[in-house]
Amino acid sequence: MKGDQELQVIVQQGKEPNPTVQDERNSVGSNHTNIYKRWLRVIIYTFFVISGQSVATILGRLYYDNGGNSKWLATVVQLVGFPVLLPYYLFSIKTHTTTHRDDDKAASHRNRVLVYLALGVLVGGDCYLYSIGLLYLPVSTFSLICASQLAFNAFFSYFLNSQKLTPIILNSLLLLTISSTLLAFNNEASNFKKVTRVQYVTSFICTIGASAGFGLVLSLQQVAFRKVLKRQTFSEVMDMIIYVSLVASCVSLVGLFSSGEWKNLSSEMDRYKLGKVSYVMNLVWTAVIWQVFNIGGTGLIFELSSLFSNAISALGLPVVPVLAVIIFHDKMNGLKVISMILAIWGFMSYVYQHYLDDKNLKKSIGIPTTGSSDSPEAKGSGGQKIQTSA
Repeated sequence: MKGDQELQVIVQQGKEPNPTVQDERNSVGSNHTNIYKRWLRVIIYTFFVISGQSVATILGRLYYDNGGNSKWLATVVQLVGFPVLLPYYLFSIKTHTTTHRDDDKAASHRNRVLVYLALGVLVGGDCYLYSIGLLYLPVSTFSLICASQLAFNAFFSYFLNSQKLTPIILNSLLLLTISSTLLAFNNEASNFKKVTRVQYVTSFICTIGASAGFGLVLSLQQVAFRKVLKRQTFSEVMDMIIYVSLVASCVSLVGLFSSGEWKNLSSEMDRYKLGKVSYVMNLVWTAVIWQVFNIGGTGLIFELSSLFSNAISALGLPVVPVLAVIIFHDKMNGLKVISMILAIWGFMSYVYQHYLDDKNLKKSIGIPTTGSSDSPEAKGSGGQKIQTSA
């Protein structure tokens, strides 16, 4: 009887395919599907970043040009819209599974609170600097200066996230830095209000500072996901957005009331050129659209890296100057045109580097690429996940 059982086992094993070969086939097919799903999410997040940044910046300029003058209120609306994310969060949490590392040891509540507090304070101060920059700078100039955030992010990512700076990325960062530096020599004022040279320089410096702060925040978020929170899931991404926005909103509200600007909001609404309803709608939609941008930016950090998220943000910068020329009749002089061309060139260099990284990733997991004649071999045996350093 025992011999029959052993024979039966041998026969069954002969009928079944080699589990190692079958596992490799399933692994390659699964990796192929996961890559396309991943890049679909990247495309959606990219659309959120570009459209959200463009529309929100235009609305912020409309607020200032039609009688708005509260820098802290302009800061509040960048942050306070996070509650609109709660229904989406609660509805989607059950349909999302872990797609990245999920360590056994989750972060303690103390560490989570410290992360959210630190990032929230930084984001609140950063948004205030952006508000000052947009107050006195033409929106086209403001947007082009913001391209420098990619260079700052690369600098911080090099030290905090071990970001590899290839020659192509260094070329991209150099072009973006030159693009922003050129605008320091641009001598112009807004068409809607007279701006002194001191105000222009102040806004220029604040915008550079805000870009540096934004690059630092993105790098720190990536550090938080990897070393502190230790879980990169949908819920972690949404928690990062909501709690950081909550802390930053509290910071901006404290600034609004401590500065005394809240006392003038009623008269500001009465004097608003487009009327009270337009005043309220401008603030409401600015708050909502900045959260769309926030989802996209944090999602790109989750899927790729903080440097890529910042690069996508830089991609949207040429859109804003074009809209500013059409809507606000900003002057597009030769210096701005050169600055825009350099910014686009710098971004395309960075995209090309990520194309090369993605091509290498496909080869490493056994997906054939165009022009490849060698038979692919799957790397990372034993189920080890292969990740790029992007």
